[in-house]
Amino acid sequence: MCAYKELTTSQRTIMTPGPVEAEPSVLRVMGSPILGQFDPEFTDIMNETMEMLRKLFQTSNHWAFPIDGTSRAGIEAVLCSIIEPGDRVLVPIYGRFGHLLTEISERYGADVITMETRWGSVFEPKDVIAEIERVQPKIVAMVHGETSTGCVQPLKEIGEACRRMDVLFVVDAVASIGGTEVKVDDWYIDACIGGTQKCLSVPSGMAPITFNSRIEELLLQRKKIERGLADPSAPKSAQTRTIRSNYFDLSQLMDYWGPARLNHHTEATTMLYALREGVRIALTEGLEARFARHRLHEQALVAGVLAMGLQLYGDPACKLPVVTCIKIPDGLDGESVRAMLLEDFHIEIASSFGPLKGTIWRIGTMGYSCRKKNILHVLGALEAVLIRHGARVHAGRAVQAALDIYDQEKGQNS
Repeated sequence: MCAYKELTTSQRTIMTPGPVEAEPSVLRVMGSPILGQFDPEFTDIMNETMEMLRKLFQTSNHWAFPIDGTSRAGIEAVLCSIIEPGDRVLVPIYGRFGHLLTEISERYGADVITMETRWGSVFEPKDVIAEIERVQPKIVAMVHGETSTGCVQPLKEIGEACRRMDVLFVVDAVASIGGTEVKVDDWYIDACIGGTQKCLSVPSGMAPITFNSRIEELLLQRKKIERGLADPSAPKSAQTRTIRSNYFDLSQLMDYWGPARLNHHTEATTMLYALREGVRIALTEGLEARFARHRLHEQALVAGVLAMGLQLYGDPACKLPVVTCIKIPDGLDGESVRAMLLEDFHIEIASSFGPLKGTIWRIGTMGYSCRKKNILHVLGALEAVLIRHGARVHAGRAVQAALDIYDQEKGQNS
């Protein structure tokens, strides 16, 4: 008989764009006793979580609840529930996760039209609006914060145009929710998907979403078709097809999260505890204060990186505040640097994808990982590792530059 040891994992300083270090209180609440999913105490937790998510998404939408699964589950739930075979979907791509929106949409039978811009930049809203006018899609699906390139896309003008042209606007805010501004109502977003394992500092396993009455109307129409209740005299365009997924069917999940409490699946009890605690922490800190904290530590990290003599990747005008991309110096083995950071300093930073693989490092400053101790630790360690690899850096300047930022912030608040 094989006797396995009790699981013990190493303590890491995780400075990737996700997952990040979990809030200690989040891990504590995950050890709370299990409640039955229809226990009134648990359904009260469900209702409270919906209320808290509305505040996080800055929306008055009735529907705001998590999808059980990783962030991709939330994206798929929204897209599979609103896409009907043959629907035209426009996806503006400026990084890896625009390609993901494209693939998921295609799998559900959409006629996907893409437009692309150089990685490290974002779209001028007017260019996207012009393409919407030309293509006339049913849906525009777009990433807000692109972690593969460290860029953030302005959305308000695009959302306004979508509403004016009666186009559904779906936004992937997985990387940005809880770390930088996401205004669902003000930006005319019809459906928005967040993530837990990034700026909320909750383990991966749930995807908070919200959607408005425009989406709800479509879902209810599709539900009527599924149950054979649709008006047979309605025009063919109104005879929407059945949602292909059972697990991700938002029309069924509305019954589960609504007053009817119709059984759909067994809720991920401990993950809901974790999500509620993560969102509670964000709201207690205050969204504006939380966003300011992320900007402060981003500024300190960037100051240290530049003082070291390294170069940033991407257009600074559209930099995502919670991800900093650094060009790997010529002739340097980026993976060897990452490996030494992990082995000798217990720090994890990320590489990137596709055309950027091997050319940049990505450092996340998200949620609980976004704190002064971590910034100073990663700067000092990165400088030491680069010197050991023979890279030319301005030794001794990185941490001092970051400390200057923190001192300036103290002076402003004193």
